[in-house]
Amino acid sequence: IAAGAGCSIALACDIIIASNSSALSQIFIKIGLIPDAGSSYFLPKLVGNRKAFELFTSGQIIPAEECLQLGLVNEVVNDENLESRTTEVALSYASAPTKAVGLIKKLINQSANNNLEQMLSLEAEYQDLASLTADVGEGITAFLQKRKAQFKGK
Repeated sequence: IAAGAGCSIALACDIIIASNSSALSQIFIKIGLIPDAGSSYFLPKLVGNRKAFELFTSGQIIPAEECLQLGLVNEVVNDENLESRTTEVALSYASAPTKAVGLIKKLINQSANNNLEQMLSLEAEYQDLASLTADVGEGITAFLQKRKAQFKGK
């Protein structure tokens, strides 16, 4: 169980793969405290204010499958498959065009505070940056050659 600050740290992650025996809890209320370590920022964005209030004020333990339904985790796997699945996902990101991934993360982070016009402008700006990478050249070449791209993060 990732409870309290452990839950807060988990919610800060971009990808969460949970084992079917895991759970999350905003347990602070059970000892008379309020959420900390970033939960008050992340949880309402993930589940909305009403559900966040419920989870903060109940301190309930949320099983993995319910976490998946709420959008708190990306995937739930059997306990025995957790390590192999997380390794597989980590390797897929390690072989991705990491500069583009970073720019996508920046776009997502800025989307809550910008309107559509501002986001379209940022997309154009970041697309220009992405187009200057060696990875985009490899991606286009691989596409034309009908093979999988071998990105280097450059």
